[in-house]
Amino acid sequence: MTEAHAHVDKPEPRWQALLAMAAVGGVYLALPREIVIGPTWLLPTLIAVLVAPTIVTHHMGRHSFNHALGIVNNGIITVALIGSVSLLVATLASHKQAPLRLLRSGAELWLTNVLVFSLWYWRLDGGGPNVRDKHPEFGSRSFVFPQMQIEKSEREQFGVEHWRPGFVDYLFIAFTQSSTFGPTDAPLLARWAKLLTVVQIFISLSIVILLIARAVGVL
Repeated sequence: MTEAHAHVDKPEPRWQALLAMAAVGGVYLALPREIVIGPTWLLPTLIAVLVAPTIVTHHMGRHSFNHALGIVNNGIITVALIGSVSLLVATLASHKQAPLRLLRSGAELWLTNVLVFSLWYWRLDGGGPNVRDKHPEFGSRSFVFPQMQIEKSEREQFGVEHWRPGFVDYLFIAFTQSSTFGPTDAPLLARWAKLLTVVQIFISLSIVILLIARAVGVL
């Protein structure tokens, strides 16, 4: 019983979310200068500066401050994403980018959209990772994951008796929503999740439609 309880209470790893933040910074370094707000190095620098205290506050147990810093981090990269998509629209209309370069820029922004919103879902669901760690069961309060729908008597059979959502689960939600333009295996419960999903799908759909329109010569 003690071993099982310890397994359930094991803190959620953070390195995957940190890797996603680093990937967002890397993508922005690769974007063409004309679709980046401010200097190319600005967003990666801000990410690096803000991630450091986020890590420190987590290890110090200052969870409220850690959560606030996470919200700030996500807010900054979201603003940068929306700004770059807006600049991509302007670039499309002016025909300044070569087709292959344009396609690559669109793909990079689409990937950034997935990473940004996976970070939002991970940060906000159930009060965030720090709060989810304290819950005796699944921890999620905003999504209905398939594992949560399995009867308690059958969870051991499927190997999910100690399951909790991690960053990869939220990354999968964000990826499938950007690909199918709607929820897939995890229905949404919370209004904030539904609103964020609307924004994510709108950005993804805008990128895809604009690239198709450019390809067929409409823009």
